[in-house]
This record gives sequence, structure tokens and C-alpha cells, in this order.
Amino acid sequence: MRQTLKRKNMVKTPSIEDMLKAGMHFGHRTNRWHPKMKQYIFTSKNGIYIIDLNKTQAKLAEALEFMTKLVSEGKNILFVGTKKQVAGPMKKMATEIGQPYIVGKWLGGFLTNFAVVKKSVKKYTDLLEKKESGKLEKYTKKERLEFDRVIHKLKERVGGLTSLNKLPDALFVWDIKEEETAVKEAIQKNIPIIAVCDTNVNPELANYPIPANDDATKTIALILASIKENILEAKKNIKI
Repeated sequence: MRQTLKRKNMVKTPSIEDMLKAGMHFGHRTNRWHPKMKQYIFTSKNGIYIIDLNKTQAKLAEALEFMTKLVSEGKNILFVGTKKQVAGPMKKMATEIGQPYIVGKWLGGFLTNFAVVKKSVKKYTDLLEKKESGKLEKYTKKERLEFDRVIHKLKERVGGLTSLNKLPDALFVWDIKEEETAVKEAIQKNIPIIAVCDTNVNPELANYPIPANDDATKTIALILASIKENILEAKKNIKI
């Protein structure tokens, strides 16, 4: 069951009960923590920090309000999640809401040297168009195999960025520690960061931190489902 928070943009967040069922409250061990996460920690149990889900719900609502506002203005959010358990679900969710994503290796300099990345994206889209239109059929089998290898490699690197023709308006990051380079580049380019923050990271690196377990598959599914639901709803209200 979902609980609607009566906030300005009327975003919908998961209920505390759903968050508990998803294990969203389980942080890392008490010997692996960042002191600046203290404000989001309720208690500790058996050497594990327990996150205050009331604060999680409030911070998630703030993040959702920001994201839905961006989308309603026709802006882009780049979703970044390269952890094994996050990559697949994030790619699916980002595709369904029509937003760019990176779920493979982060391209160093992606944000700070965006012009170079754009060239790779253009190369990928051009080759893909040529293949789909049959323009590569004139080449030898060996040459076509080489084109296929290049297309596959580019797809892994920039396949989720074809809709991005300028720097993203915001970055959604799953696990600040895992995506350290992406976070540093976003800060350097003054791009707002929305991030799921477990008890072992500095939440002050994000403009919109979401304190939550960053490893549990049920937590991943719940948060991504909430983002999808709210963004698709926001898209319905876009005035063309």
C-alpha cells in the first residue's frame, strides 16, 4: 500500500510499512559508517545501524519533488548505477521513463569533457542507423563483423545516452561511494545530485540525499518503482 504525502507537488512515496518490508532501514555495520550520516540513524542493533525511515520517507519525497519538477520542465536526469544488483533494474526503469542512464563503467570525463562523449554517441547512432537501413551490406562479411563489434562496444559505453544532447540537468546516483568519479564530476560542473546514501557515505555530497540501504534488491525495486510512478505521472502533465 502506498502513502501519499500532501506536499506541494503531491508526490507519492512508499509507506513506512513497505520500506520496512524492503529492508530499507538496514545500514552497514557500526564499524563502517560516516559520522555525517548520524542525523539519519535511529539506533543500532547487533552491530548494524538502523536508519530512521521517517527521515528516509521525507528525504525521498524531497528528491521526488525535485525530479518531477525537472521532468515537467522537459529537463533530463541522468541515472547512474553500476553496481551489479542495481544495473539491470535501473536500465529498465530509466528506459521506461525516457531518461538517459549509465549502468556500465562510468566514462571518466563524461561530464567534464562532454564534447568527446557526444562524438562517441553520434558514432554509435550513425553506425546503428546504417546497419538497420542495410547500408553496411555492401561491405565484406569480415568488415561487417568488425562493425558489429564496434557497435556492441559503443552500446555498452554510450547506449543509454542517445537522448542526451547536452549535459544532464541532474544526476541520480545509486551509492555515492561506488560512483565516486561521477559525483566528483557533477560537483565540478555544478550539476545537482540526487543520491541513495547508506550509513557509510557522506550525505553532504548530494543535494538530495536519500538515506537507505543501498544493497538490498527489495529496496532497489521499491525506490525505482517510486521514481517511475512519480515521473510518469509528471510527464502526463507536461504542456506541449
